[in-house]
Amino acid sequence: YSTDASMYQIEPIGVVIPRHMGDVVATVDTARRNQVPVLPRGGGTSLAGQTVGHAVVMDFSKYMNQVLEVNTEQGWARVQPGVIQDEFNAYLRPLGFLFGPDTSTSNRATIGGMTGNNSAGSHSIVYGKTIDHVLELSVVLSDASTTVLKALDKAELEGKFAGGALENRIYRDMKRIVEANRDEIQKRYPTIQRRVSGYNLDAFVRNGEFDLAKMVVGSEGSLAVVTEAKVRIVPRPKATAVCVVHFDELVASTEASEEILGCDPYAIEMVDRMVLTLTRGAGELGRLMTFIEGDPEALLVTEFRGDTPAEAQAKAERMIERLKARGMGYAYVRAYAPPEQASVWRVRKAGLGLLMRVEGERKPIAFVEDTAVDPLKLPEFLRRFKKIIDNHGTSAGYYGHVSVGCLHIRPLVNLKEAKEIELMTSITKEISDLVLEFGGAMSGEHGDGLARSHLNRKLFGPQLYRAFQDIKLAFDPFNIMNPGKIVNAPPMTENLRYGTEYRTIELKTHFSFEKEGGFASAVERCIGVGECRKKLDGTMCPSYMVTLEEEHSTRGRANALREALSGRLPKDELTNPRMYEVLDLCLECKGCKAECPINVDMAKLKYEFLAHYYEAHGMPLRARLFANIERLNQVGCALAPLSTTIADLGISRWLLEKIAGVDRRRSLPPFARFPFDRWFRQHVPATGTRSKGTAILIHDTFMTYT
Repeated sequence: YSTDASMYQIEPIGVVIPRHMGDVVATVDTARRNQVPVLPRGGGTSLAGQTVGHAVVMDFSKYMNQVLEVNTEQGWARVQPGVIQDEFNAYLRPLGFLFGPDTSTSNRATIGGMTGNNSAGSHSIVYGKTIDHVLELSVVLSDASTTVLKALDKAELEGKFAGGALENRIYRDMKRIVEANRDEIQKRYPTIQRRVSGYNLDAFVRNGEFDLAKMVVGSEGSLAVVTEAKVRIVPRPKATAVCVVHFDELVASTEASEEILGCDPYAIEMVDRMVLTLTRGAGELGRLMTFIEGDPEALLVTEFRGDTPAEAQAKAERMIERLKARGMGYAYVRAYAPPEQASVWRVRKAGLGLLMRVEGERKPIAFVEDTAVDPLKLPEFLRRFKKIIDNHGTSAGYYGHVSVGCLHIRPLVNLKEAKEIELMTSITKEISDLVLEFGGAMSGEHGDGLARSHLNRKLFGPQLYRAFQDIKLAFDPFNIMNPGKIVNAPPMTENLRYGTEYRTIELKTHFSFEKEGGFASAVERCIGVGECRKKLDGTMCPSYMVTLEEEHSTRGRANALREALSGRLPKDELTNPRMYEVLDLCLECKGCKAECPINVDMAKLKYEFLAHYYEAHGMPLRARLFANIERLNQVGCALAPLSTTIADLGISRWLLEKIAGVDRRRSLPPFARFPFDRWFRQHVPATGTRSKGTAILIHDTFMTYT
């Protein structure tokens, strides 16, 4: 829990995994009495460091992850904060509905995390941000009291202003803050669709509602802890059509967005050449790239919706005609079948992790990766942004949401060198100046966290920054709610996961890690994107799918190994029994190598760990038995069916449990009377049988003899 998907690392004070609201209340109350910070956490997919801190971390993803109620007639649902976005939508799919905001991390991002971050996604041109879908929030305040935040009528609001409880003081203070800063809010807040920086004071001025739920959305856990949310749900599109438009030049792709916006798109997403090149070498993802023609510098993934496939496809065809007429793009690959669309979207969603496959010490780091401007200003903004990157002698990966002017541009920086850290701060200053010039936002969806909170005084001005501090003080007079986020933040260069002091111990390995750059570099491939926390599809990661514990995810294991190799843990921790526990449930299935966008190979890392562990502690009998399983199976097969009868005896099951750790309740497969390869040779098809092609059958040690 010391890391998320950002460049930061802070060891928490402790971790609580609440089962219900009572646990949350008890945690906050204990923290308040002991002046200890608390930090609510969902999937830990934050790119700006919102979910790391020296605090008691509350992980809502294991137990408080239920859909409580759905009302399709009125279009809302009640959910707990740990519900995964894709799982929520899977629940809603048979009902014909979905939750509109759709992050690229939808298979592991939680609704609570999306609420704290005010997340959006590919279809925000239609659905907006999470704030546009939150109707009510059940929260625990900093004094451990509970309340429900929602839009109130005049009488209800007057009742909230009266009284001496913390909630009542918050309502009075918020009214004062809004009234005192109304003109400055109108002046300083960007008038664009995508802005999640700072607190949402504009929602109290531009929407005419006094709804404190809107203030908690996007507050990154710095004001209250959400324990339940009532959210708006929307009808699912009946049909969609995707067209992938190819461009020879990056900026040209954004120049085409105005034409596409005139065709009623459902989404317009950019993917650049760097992402595409890295995807080709990404195993399973690389095999999905059948929709690429030539070597484009950029793609626009455009999507259209309709009541019928014909209607959606007609919109796509109209766009193609308009682009061709204006000489925009050189290829227009249609993906009208659902499987084709799924492949395109899977590649687009993997962009974040894929970029980290870049070889070398310089990596595409998230620090200015979430800027947003008016979509019509995007071409010139991108041109200027790219020039800043070029002037600093580095390059960047480009992807994101062209439809709403929010691009994820990640400059390549080596955070292990002091001069490169200075490069990061220089780029940040120049990009923030550029954003102000264009009337944009430093964060369009990824939030402030540790990476951007320090910029809020510059972006909003001293008056509104003081208002932000007053909001924080009103909600959190004890300063225990995820401090250091949005206001009163440390410099962006503090608490880096890698920094100038980062070193790894020399380890003589049994396997070759030359391709990965060494054992430590193989471990460092995991940057925390959290794809290993998905549950609905694929193989990775079976132990996490069962336990729902961070420790038993690929990310959790990589974190533990990295801490041992970097010396942050005592020297002997690498071969400590506790490290063995962390890695023990890894099935070595290689699911991570195939499905992780960075191809983290935890199985290979575990092999190396076990070799060192057994050198330090000796090889147990269980390991020796399984190492010789083929020889044992040969004997069992030769003695079948007697061996099967003996293995099924109660005393045999008891011995197997004691010696090999196989639960006595587990039924074992019976031994075959003769090996599979012998059986296969005896069942060769008759001569003249028409072949339907060549099949390769791989039979392992177990299949051969059982």
